[in-house]
Amino acid sequence: DQFGKLIKVFTSLGMTLKLIPNMNIERELHCPVCEEMVKQPIVLPCMHSVCVLCAAEVLVQRGYPPPELPPEPNTPTSSPITRSPRQTRRPPPKTDRLDRVIRTVCGTHPGRRRKDTPPVIMLFPCPTCGKDVELGERGLADCLRNLTLERIVERYRHTVSLGSMAVMCQFCKPPQALEATKGCADCRSNFCNECFKLYHPWGTPRAQHEHILPTHSFRPKVLVCVEHEQERLQFYCRSCQRLLCPLCKLRRAHSGHKIMPIALSYQTLKEKITKEMNYILANQESVQAQITQVESGIAQTEVHSTVAKEQLNQCVSELRGVLAERQGALAMFLEGARAQRAGTLNAQFSEKQSLLENAALLTYTQELLKETDQSCFVQAARVTHNRLVKAIENLQHFSLSADPSFRHFQMDVSRELKALSSMDFIQAPLAPVIDTQKTLAYDQLYLCWRLPQDSAPAWHYSVEYQRKVGSSGSNGTHCSWQHLDDVGGTSAVIDKLEMDSVYVLRVRGCNKAGFGEYSEEVYLHTPPAPVLSFCLDSRWGLHAERVALGKGQTYARSVPGMTLLQAADRALTSCHLTSDLLVADVSITQGRHYWACSVEPGSYLVKVNIEISTLN
Repeated sequence: DQFGKLIKVFTSLGMTLKLIPNMNIERELHCPVCEEMVKQPIVLPCMHSVCVLCAAEVLVQRGYPPPELPPEPNTPTSSPITRSPRQTRRPPPKTDRLDRVIRTVCGTHPGRRRKDTPPVIMLFPCPTCGKDVELGERGLADCLRNLTLERIVERYRHTVSLGSMAVMCQFCKPPQALEATKGCADCRSNFCNECFKLYHPWGTPRAQHEHILPTHSFRPKVLVCVEHEQERLQFYCRSCQRLLCPLCKLRRAHSGHKIMPIALSYQTLKEKITKEMNYILANQESVQAQITQVESGIAQTEVHSTVAKEQLNQCVSELRGVLAERQGALAMFLEGARAQRAGTLNAQFSEKQSLLENAALLTYTQELLKETDQSCFVQAARVTHNRLVKAIENLQHFSLSADPSFRHFQMDVSRELKALSSMDFIQAPLAPVIDTQKTLAYDQLYLCWRLPQDSAPAWHYSVEYQRKVGSSGSNGTHCSWQHLDDVGGTSAVIDKLEMDSVYVLRVRGCNKAGFGEYSEEVYLHTPPAPVLSFCLDSRWGLHAERVALGKGQTYARSVPGMTLLQAADRALTSCHLTSDLLVADVSITQGRHYWACSVEPGSYLVKVNIEISTLN
């Protein structure tokens, strides 16, 4: 099993690891900058990890001084090319240049003294969280190496790709290079057996060096403070979320912070991660069910989008059909008007043409004027005179018999164009706004609301309410939501409630696009006892000059006038004043009841009282 070692790691933590299909741990081990397996990762202040060389390159691209980057592990420059150790003894290998790279990136470069210029606060664009992370004055030097991630990457490499990731000895001559069998954590180099014995002879301090498996990424044995290089990180500040050494703990910057020993923080965090891991592993069926739902959602998205596109095409086709039909009807009406007017004008044209072409009338008139017999002339000239008068009137008062401009057939489609340009998909209604002035709790719950002005219309509403159990206000537990569906108006009445209880109400609208957002929740407190509904009885001591009963005898109103002012004046001077008694028509024999009354601001001398009468 290629994940055998990972299973052993999780089993050592007391967990039972269930293999998940298509489990791919590589995506957790990739650097977000280079998108390859991380090499020498560091932890940024935002708690995300990147390769230190990638971080240095990003800072250079942002205009910071260029660092001296270390060679890549698999390049020829990473393995020193010297003579074979069997031919001559070479000096001990140098440690990697990571510290020098970090210091180079962190602010100063040759030729500049720190005292000359103010410190530069570096900002690193974290590709994981998308934020500019402030590194501080020391830059990457304040970022600790993620040794745990390095160990996981190394275990994964040895487990999955051991054959293709063979590590060669760095001190054998290339033609005779052998595969490394040991790595020295102190020398930070890989050796074959013979080179390791050659550079770590017995009886020398190097013989005490710690040897490990061959690796391309050497780690320090323990994490030490970046500011106090000889101090180990033994504390964890929960307020700053960073590791501290004993000297950093004494700083004033951490006064009042929650600081705990690293062992306690380790145990606490380990237990939390173990519980979270066990919970996820124990709910693999739920995860698989959710994956199935997501897959179903993706399929339904494709199907529903296709249906919506067909509906869109159908709507546009219907609009085109209506436009074409309307265009045909209007064109036919226009053609009829044109034919009618053309016929009228053609008749007028023929008439005028006849005046020019028919000279018989004028010739006949000239011959008529030669007549000398007066009686005969008058008899014959009457008709001719009428025809000549009509011809003269046509010449003097000429106008076309039909309007050729068609100005009454112009169309104004600005409103239709605006409607078509604003044509859009139906939007769900916005969250309704509850009218707190009209919403109240009496023997029933009366809920009133309205839609915002820019909201799409709602076909109907869904009112939801639930009874809250526990403390008052928005705290406490709640019962399950109950529904009033298909509410047609903008108000609803809810009955069958429990007395002296707090109910939470909300409403949302619905149209063809579906349900919109919920309104803000409102809390209403029902009365502490059954509501007493009664009418006022006017037969009991009612002075009509001062008090008048309202419609339905459900309320009383003071009558303004001299009588009321005199009664008020007598009351202010401690004179005796006869009370106006308003008695209900319902008698209460036992139990506890709730009733409410309201007093108008313009009323005078109102006193509400309940009397108990007993019969002996």
